[in-house]
Amino acid sequence: MTSALRARASGPAEGFLKDLEILEGLNGHSPAWVGALRQRAADRVATLGFPTPKLEDWHFTSVAPIAESGFRTLLSPAGDVRIEDLDPFLFGKPEWPRFVFMNGRFAPELSSTTAPPRGIEVTPLAAALRTDAALGGVLGSITSDEERFFTALNTSLMSDGAVIRIAPETVAAEPIHLVFVTDGNAQKTVLHPRNLIIAGRHSEARVIESYVGTGYTGYFTNAVTECVLEAGARLEHYKVQRESTRAFHIGTMEARQARDSRLFSFSYATGAALSRTNIYTALAGENAEAVLNGLYVLDGEQHCDHQTRIEHIAPNCPSHEIYKGILDGSSHGVFNGKVYVHPEAQKTDGKQTNNNLLLSDKARIDTKPQLEIFADDVKCTHGATIGRLDELALFYMRSRGVPEVSAKRLLTYAFAAGVLETIALEPVRDVLEELLRGRFVLEVEAEEPAA
Repeated sequence: MTSALRARASGPAEGFLKDLEILEGLNGHSPAWVGALRQRAADRVATLGFPTPKLEDWHFTSVAPIAESGFRTLLSPAGDVRIEDLDPFLFGKPEWPRFVFMNGRFAPELSSTTAPPRGIEVTPLAAALRTDAALGGVLGSITSDEERFFTALNTSLMSDGAVIRIAPETVAAEPIHLVFVTDGNAQKTVLHPRNLIIAGRHSEARVIESYVGTGYTGYFTNAVTECVLEAGARLEHYKVQRESTRAFHIGTMEARQARDSRLFSFSYATGAALSRTNIYTALAGENAEAVLNGLYVLDGEQHCDHQTRIEHIAPNCPSHEIYKGILDGSSHGVFNGKVYVHPEAQKTDGKQTNNNLLLSDKARIDTKPQLEIFADDVKCTHGATIGRLDELALFYMRSRGVPEVSAKRLLTYAFAAGVLETIALEPVRDVLEELLRGRFVLEVEAEEPAA
């Protein structure tokens, strides 16, 4: 790391670049291409600086709390989590192939001893960077750090994560579960998980990324996942964000899809004091399809931002998107979804919806679904709703003897359940529904007076 780079950076960005100097010392045996990739990204970190609300994509989300918190990269991770502590996060399926990253580093003692399904190779990123020269042509090629500060920061300081390769024609019977768990030892630190998923021709697989905190700890997770879907590949990708309510979370998942491929993405966000999830995909081959769905459930002072971008490059590509938000207390939600249709992308069929339910007078949402269309033979729609519980439905339930608190909880659960039903992976759907029932239905027993 050159002194010129440090001189160009200022404030928190300068501190992160100092961390890169230490990281380079710890990984001096890394191949030249890894060092070049880090250095190029570090240059962008120094040039860009932290994003501010003056930028259109960050207009409703201020990262000042992150910039001012003095987080430093966790270079010597240690954890006190035991295998049994992971049970609440495993969807009742401890037998699924599981790769656990404790405070940002692969933890084999917490990971499953079950081998990945045949035809699937999972390698910790830290090991792959040292030994897998083929990564040099893929890692960093799907997501861009040109104008994205946090992606550049992740690339410059990425420590560990998973490289998942799904062989052509492979159909995986069980999903791969990546668990990124953080405990009290990560207080005041930043973690940079980095994942790469390569789905071979006509393969089918499901990958779950869980980001969880086991304590009331303040830390910052800055995660990036790149996905390559080759011709005819099918990938279901689930991201479950249940970080500590004192934590900060920035996560990006970006995919590039070849012809006849299909991506199903589901984002569930209920943790962190401030979080932002970016889901981007490029439909680069004819007949590629993308389904991007999500649910965010907020309370207190939480702030949650979802940014999506579906880029239609090739013709005859459908895309569908449904995001729902439930906001209580003084929480603040942001949704910014963009469907971009290139001139060559004729016969595009794109639908985008964002529905939000406000349970409090102080809760608020800023939503901006967008279409940018440069082709003339397309079917594209978009829309957003913001509202409160349906008074007519509430009256109907009250008139049938359902107590008011119970009626409100049940209607709230019904609103969220609609998008959860799009999850094909039954154990994941069941657990997320149970979390919602616990929040909006079961607690009624504690609130309702006994008859």
